Amino acid sequence: MDRDRDSEAETERRDTVGKRETGRPRDKERWRHREFCAEPQFICEDMSRTDVCQGRLGNCWFLAAAASLTLYPRLLCRVVAPGQSFQDGYAGVFHFQLWQFGCWVDVVVDDRLPVREGKLMFVRSHQRNEFWAPLLEKAYAKLHSSYEVMRGGHMNEAFVDFTGGVGEVIYLRQDIPGLFSAVRRALAKESLVGATALSDRGEYRTEDGLVKGHAYSVTGTYKVTLGFTKVRLLRLRNPWGRVEWTGAWSDSCPRWDALPAEWRDALLVKKEDGEFWMELKDFLRHFNTVQICSLSPEVLGPSPAGGGWHIHTFQGRWVRGFNSGGSQPGAETFWTNPQFRLTLLEPDEEEEEDDEEGPWGGWGAAGAWGPARGGRIPKCTVLLSLIQRNRRRLRAQGLTYLTVGFHVFQIPEELLGLWDSPRSRELLPGLLRADRSPFCARRDVSRRCRLRPGHYLVVPSAARAGDEADFTLRVFSERRHTAVEIDDVISADLHALMVPYIPLELGLKQLFQELAGEEEALSASQLQTLLSIALEPARAHAQTPGEIGLRTCEQLLRCFGNGQSFTLHHFQELWGHLLEWQATFDKFDEDASGTMNSYELRLALNAAGFHLNNQLTQALTSRYRDSRLRVDFECFVSCAAQLTCIFRHCSRHLEGGEGVVCLTRRQWVELATFL
Repeated sequence: MDRDRDSEAETERRDTVGKRETGRPRDKERWRHREFCAEPQFICEDMSRTDVCQGRLGNCWFLAAAASLTLYPRLLCRVVAPGQSFQDGYAGVFHFQLWQFGCWVDVVVDDRLPVREGKLMFVRSHQRNEFWAPLLEKAYAKLHSSYEVMRGGHMNEAFVDFTGGVGEVIYLRQDIPGLFSAVRRALAKESLVGATALSDRGEYRTEDGLVKGHAYSVTGTYKVTLGFTKVRLLRLRNPWGRVEWTGAWSDSCPRWDALPAEWRDALLVKKEDGEFWMELKDFLRHFNTVQICSLSPEVLGPSPAGGGWHIHTFQGRWVRGFNSGGSQPGAETFWTNPQFRLTLLEPDEEEEEDDEEGPWGGWGAAGAWGPARGGRIPKCTVLLSLIQRNRRRLRAQGLTYLTVGFHVFQIPEELLGLWDSPRSRELLPGLLRADRSPFCARRDVSRRCRLRPGHYLVVPSAARAGDEADFTLRVFSERRHTAVEIDDVISADLHALMVPYIPLELGLKQLFQELAGEEEALSASQLQTLLSIALEPARAHAQTPGEIGLRTCEQLLRCFGNGQSFTLHHFQELWGHLLEWQATFDKFDEDASGTMNSYELRLALNAAGFHLNNQLTQALTSRYRDSRLRVDFECFVSCAAQLTCIFRHCSRHLEGGEGVVCLTRRQWVELATFL
């Protein structure tokens, strides 16, 4: 089976954990791998957070997440399949289940692990002969192509891969409300929680025993009373398995002596195991973010009425020159980004006593709670999660996570009747923004919003126009919602297919007859000559420059002629279309350069009467644009002619309503292949 090829382990010995023989080789000698451990165990007694200790690889984010996972056996067994052993049924391989962008993936690894000087290079357990954690790390490395790409990351990335849940980030400040309650509820509902102490100069240890630039698991909360004072404590764990907080409420702090013996015995473990308690106010002073991954997004809010959350998942991609329009709504390319329409009709059922503002500050959008006639404004809780797909494995090629996020715009009721029309995109720049996520260079960017019932447009984007990446967008709400990707039906206006009658000028008609000769028909090369002369006035005015090439003329013969030649009647039909296409092209060639931006190809085709879905528009854009993301007049003519040919071919059999011809995607593929 395939083995990991990480850059560090390639230069190291890969020793076998278990006692297994390779069988009898062809030269009749018996080969046996040098054993690293004589009596290995997959699991010793049970799986606990102390089984996860960091090695030489800078993947504390992953190990902190794995340590949090051990707090919940039900979740851990979903990832680490039970019943695996180095004894009973041992076959030299182990199975792990990891979530990837909407589905669970079974990852199979053998038991060969990177070793240096008789010790595991990477993750290890306090019990030398226990190997479930190193093998889980290997499975994760295999899923993402190597150990090397695991250097550096955010806990929520591993949290989501372990659970399929939704990761949220709380950015800390001293006066943040509701944090302790949020963390306590999260842990009670089996959510995974971590904290990060950021650093601008890598990992380093402070005088208080903390490690800056490092990820910690949050494994517990507790309230204790000292006299008339209530103290809120958080329990954290360093994935190194050592180096602990030495401040207030640390293992050696005398404050523990003031607690009743039963409390002290239940909470305090005086051991250098990387785990420690600290007070909330100290936590807020030393840590910058809390990361919470919920199995369902209910963790930081009231339980949804009637049970679980309603979920929609969309897969998409930003493509340079087509729909990677950047993050600035004022930019002309912004509205080419993928768009999803969200409808929220049923407000949440709010609890009367739920008056505490959450750690996001009113659950996200400014003014989420507000005065209204007779009480509160009804709101809908919706959680949006944007994930960059397969980006970590591209680190081996020198790529990193893009800066991504999303905007949410409100669609007014008065525009809904126009929204499904082919020209609905013209309405987009007038929409008002209702909320937005932070834009950051993470795999997962989430935002919990509180929105009034109504219709919304969600626009995920990369921060920089032209950046390319695959993405997954997930939508969760407490109450029922609808969510669809905004896309056009494959259709054409009938007027775009009809022959516009425009009498030929006498000189153009005489030129045709001169070139056609006695056969009264033009070949492809003769048509090229005719068009070169006929379009000369436009080129003289710096509009629509360039000539129509021979290949395109051959295509025009197939679309408007009889396939081999062009009669005067055929040319008169083509000329009417050419004049309309030229006017459309000039409208989008604003700088008179003879080209249009490839982002505008869709708008130009819409103006010409063709309405295509996202997939087909992307394919046409990729085919007809050049390396500078420009489309010239010849390419536009070629594209419009092909569309005209396809829709005219089927217009006798299909009609999608008054004045419109519609095709299904299957019909499009069949006709495009045939033609």
